[in-house]
Amino acid sequence: MDAWTDNRDFILRHGSLLLRSYRRWTGSNLIEPCGDEALDAKKLFEVDFVVVSAGADAEQLLNYANASALRLWEMDWATLTATPSRQTAEPMHRSERAEFLRRVREKGFIDDYSGIRISSSGQRFLIQMATVWNLVDESDLYLGQAATFSNWKFIE
Repeated sequence: MDAWTDNRDFILRHGSLLLRSYRRWTGSNLIEPCGDEALDAKKLFEVDFVVVSAGADAEQLLNYANASALRLWEMDWATLTATPSRQTAEPMHRSERAEFLRRVREKGFIDDYSGIRISSSGQRFLIQMATVWNLVDESDLYLGQAATFSNWKFIE
């Protein structure tokens, strides 16, 4: 299965939301926009840094991952989008993660997060200098949170 082909409409819509919300909170662009929302969303899906998001539901199910995130977490689209975001962290780090996400929700974004995550095969990695931001629609309805980072290293 090809994530882009099988989920194209959602990836285009959600990619636009990710880009608009990021610009709203940070005042900068996540990628250099070309003026075409569809092309920008496709570019976001294909960039070499990680972009991932989770919904506002109680489980905070992951609902988007670009190709870099899918590779890093070693998941296909269907598996990733059925995974609560808390399960991407080791159990000993989940309470710290929950407090961090609460602070992001209150402030809009944070751009200096570091923490240990774990892939589906059990590979641990440290992410550094991640930006985490709230996703909101045009009416300020809270839709979840997203994260991006380009610095990570695998750890034993």
